[in-house]
Amino acid sequence: MSSGFNGFGEKAIPFLKALDFHQSREWFQENRDLFESELKEPLGDLIDALTARFSKLKLGLKGDRKKSMFRINRDVRFSKDKRPYNQHVSAILSSDGSKSGQGVLFIYFGVDRCFAGVAWYQPEPPLMQALRNAIVNRPAEFRAVVKALKKNGLEFGDDERMKRLPRGFEQVTEPDLSEAVRNRHFVVRQTIDPADIHSPKLVDELVDFTVRAKPLLAWGRAIEGRLAAE
Repeated sequence: MSSGFNGFGEKAIPFLKALDFHQSREWFQENRDLFESELKEPLGDLIDALTARFSKLKLGLKGDRKKSMFRINRDVRFSKDKRPYNQHVSAILSSDGSKSGQGVLFIYFGVDRCFAGVAWYQPEPPLMQALRNAIVNRPAEFRAVVKALKKNGLEFGDDERMKRLPRGFEQVTEPDLSEAVRNRHFVVRQTIDPADIHSPKLVDELVDFTVRAKPLLAWGRAIEGRLAAE
């Protein structure tokens, strides 16, 4: 185990490009050492470094260098795309260190892009209902979150937003609340310059982003706590 994150290897992205070109188990096995040294081990170091920093800041997020990473292998069971390997590496840090929790930091480094996101992503129906109820019943709280995020340079993404209001919320007419209730996820993102992934300063960049996204984490956790208490 490394004592700290020193950046991804200079061959990290070239390796992913080559892997995407070959999409071959034989090629991957021949180059596994390169994957380990340029991508997997640095990602584990990054998870460890972020976990330590988040603990000091009491952000309630942690990860494990083995359990928090997504596999480089694609799940092709239900996909028409049968390519066996991803062209990115990614991981999740959450309140309990698992990939199944909500209110997470997701980090993604790939050929197509590099980014981080803090999210309540695809919540289970009871939590999704509670989040929507909170928006409608306590609009001042939600608007304060939006304002705080905007002050910190962040805005909610609108990916997969519903075209119509969900059942039970047809009475919502205020534009900002209507828009929020139609969200399927509550996500803020930070684009990462691919050149930055090779520097230890990536840790500072991700910590800064997560601190700026703290209003979203706190809002969702409060709602999750109320739901658990019911």
